[in-house]
Amino acid sequence: LRGKITDRLHRFQQESVGRRLWQHDASIWKDDPAVQQKIRNRLGWLDVIPEMIKEVPNLQKFAEELKAEGFTHAVLLGMGGSSLAPDVLRHTFGSAQGYPELHVLDTTDSTTIKSVEDKVDLAKTLFIVASKSGTTIETVSQFKYFWEKVSSLGISDPGKHFIAITDPGTKLAEEGRNKGFRAVFENREDIGGRYSALSYFGLVPGAIIGAPIDKLLDRAQEMSKECGPDVEPKDNPGVWLGTIMGEMALAGRDKLTLVISPGIGTFGYWVEQLIAESTGKEGKGILPVEGETLGEPSSYGDDRLFVHLDMGSPEDKEMGQKLESLAQAGHPVVTLRLAGPTDMGGEFLRWEIATAIAGAILGINPFDEPNVQESKDNTNRLLKEYENTGKLPEPEPDITEDSISLYGYQGHTLTGALEAFLSSAKAGDYLAIMAYVPYDPEVEKPLQEARIQLRDALRIATTFGYGPRFLHSTGQLHKGGADNGMFLQVTYDEPQDMPIPGVPYSFNVLKRAQALGDFEALKGRGRRVLRVHLRGELVEALRQLQSLVQDAIKVRS
Repeated sequence: LRGKITDRLHRFQQESVGRRLWQHDASIWKDDPAVQQKIRNRLGWLDVIPEMIKEVPNLQKFAEELKAEGFTHAVLLGMGGSSLAPDVLRHTFGSAQGYPELHVLDTTDSTTIKSVEDKVDLAKTLFIVASKSGTTIETVSQFKYFWEKVSSLGISDPGKHFIAITDPGTKLAEEGRNKGFRAVFENREDIGGRYSALSYFGLVPGAIIGAPIDKLLDRAQEMSKECGPDVEPKDNPGVWLGTIMGEMALAGRDKLTLVISPGIGTFGYWVEQLIAESTGKEGKGILPVEGETLGEPSSYGDDRLFVHLDMGSPEDKEMGQKLESLAQAGHPVVTLRLAGPTDMGGEFLRWEIATAIAGAILGINPFDEPNVQESKDNTNRLLKEYENTGKLPEPEPDITEDSISLYGYQGHTLTGALEAFLSSAKAGDYLAIMAYVPYDPEVEKPLQEARIQLRDALRIATTFGYGPRFLHSTGQLHKGGADNGMFLQVTYDEPQDMPIPGVPYSFNVLKRAQALGDFEALKGRGRRVLRVHLRGELVEALRQLQSLVQDAIKVRS
């Protein structure tokens, strides 16, 4: 595909695409004037770096004040683009000496929320309420819960334990001021959530934990120059990578498999949302494959593109050797070399530009998310029904054995139903495991193991996502992208529940409604979706599910 990539880069040079990008020329993506106007209102990420560099002293001063006042923890309440960049920063840099420890809550799972609550001293915790729209149901629910918890401590000024990051004029901004929040950071409204890593959404939490946001912005500024309007596309790191991504996808290599240095391992979470939510629409898309352990060449079909973010560690060397064998077997491999973790600042911008360019090659608008609303609307409808009847309209399972029920595929046994589901796999497909379960390594382990077993047996790409978090990332691709996905939804009867103040439903009901709403959205689009509902002790039930998957694979073989 080198010829096609070279030709595309030459065409971009003739069409001045690099310059037009920085001029916010929306005709790069669409011809419709109305759509172009919407695109122009989503390109502020190109200009935000100099503004944020000026803000660094203020953000660092704010962090020092929190440190001096004895805050020991910070809890970010957010979803999708409001939470992923901060999550990457906390995993990569941790908290500097004396700065609060950051927890990121991007879930409606009651067990996970309670576990974070139990880890912090509420009287010494700052809550970061982050939502572009100010109305994200998960974030609003989390805020209601913790506002009541902090207020019940008898603190005279509970607002000093909260800050907001949102767009100007949102309901959250207004409520933050009315409740006396310590600060309300109003972000540029022309920046979409998944493109907001280098704005207040990523940098305020980064500053609070003492991360080197100045160095991250320096690297971002360097990358903006390397990707500048006068740089030829073949020498432009962002345009070059985006051209490879787009041309590979057009040629059927639409499974972009991320191989990331352990030092910045969680960077893949952020890239996953950026690519999936940006490109998965109009029946097209690039599937980012994050967290899938490298296998032998025989494990893969001819639909892969591998990208290695290499920081030169011993683990990187080992991964590089495996990638070399994949390259020799005919798989395309791109290696991006980083000097250290702060180079992530530049990578944020490189991947944003690359995703925008890949979207242009695919002929889609990479700055909207039309199908995310679909599951939200289903969830709201189901919650309204719960308010009216006191229960969710759960369908009857197709088959039940012991602690497992299946929905969506019929069979004489659980193994038979699973085998029927897996038998639909064909070259170019992918299988997504969507797990509405607590965040826990012991819970995730059997699902990740089953994932790799399925990849090796079916020779298709696999992904794993926690629900409802994935609804704000890969969820757009699942419904708006090509019809080449197989969806295994895993739900669970939580042993404990917690109320959400001010509404008639609890966190468990909300999470169940979100799972059911997405299941309906996928079924309504004719997608291949199997729901597995678990009861009893969770890890034990998951091991049973993993065993059933192994049996179904054997039957299929």
